[in-house]
Amino acid sequence: MTFAGKNLRYLRRLRGWTQEEFANKLKIKRSLLGAYEEERAEPRIEVLETVGGIFKLSLDELLLKDLGDTKNNFIAKRRAQKLATGSVDIQFVPVKAAAGYLAGYADPEFIDELNTFTLPMLAPGNYRAFEIIGDSMLPTPSGSVIVGEKVEDLEEVKSNQTYVVVSRSEGIVYKRVMKNNKARTKLTLVSDNTSYQPYNVNADDVIEVWKAQMILSKANTQQRWDVNQLASLVSNLQDQVSVLKKKMN
Repeated sequence: MTFAGKNLRYLRRLRGWTQEEFANKLKIKRSLLGAYEEERAEPRIEVLETVGGIFKLSLDELLLKDLGDTKNNFIAKRRAQKLATGSVDIQFVPVKAAAGYLAGYADPEFIDELNTFTLPMLAPGNYRAFEIIGDSMLPTPSGSVIVGEKVEDLEEVKSNQTYVVVSRSEGIVYKRVMKNNKARTKLTLVSDNTSYQPYNVNADDVIEVWKAQMILSKANTQQRWDVNQLASLVSNLQDQVSVLKKKMN
């Protein structure tokens, strides 16, 4: 019995790859990789050689060492260095995974299957990144990735700030949140694009809230705005906020 299957699973998760992605890199079927990781089959030597080439590991290390537990191997040292510098892995939730996220957000196995990346400029914390589609938050363009920090208590949500709100009724949305002093059981979600009307969600329906910390978008996709457009946008937002404040008070 070797550590090969266990090590394949560990190395894949270290890079944040799904089984499908890792299998493609190894030029094998996902089901075969699953059999390797679950130790129902022993990986072929040519597969291990490919893995060794990717991670700069020898066959002896892949076969005879438990990379997840050994403290003196280079992978553990690299992970320790990353933790020491304060960098954190950020799980990325693309649009295609949104439906699955609603069912698996609390499942460590599901979360572990998501791709990850790091941003050195972020302070230590619990972060997640969500891809958004649509024009409701223009000038933030469709296809942007919102990096949010976990809000543990809805009481910490601040009015007129932007958040990724995950709810059973609306799914994953990126909106500006308004709190209602009279109706603490509801959150009002407001689009920056004034063509969209605000709407309410019940606090009991909210699964997670992530405060937007960074917006990542492709170059040359930002819409250009002239002075008149910006003035009109600001005026409409002010009117919208005034109406909401009157309703809340």
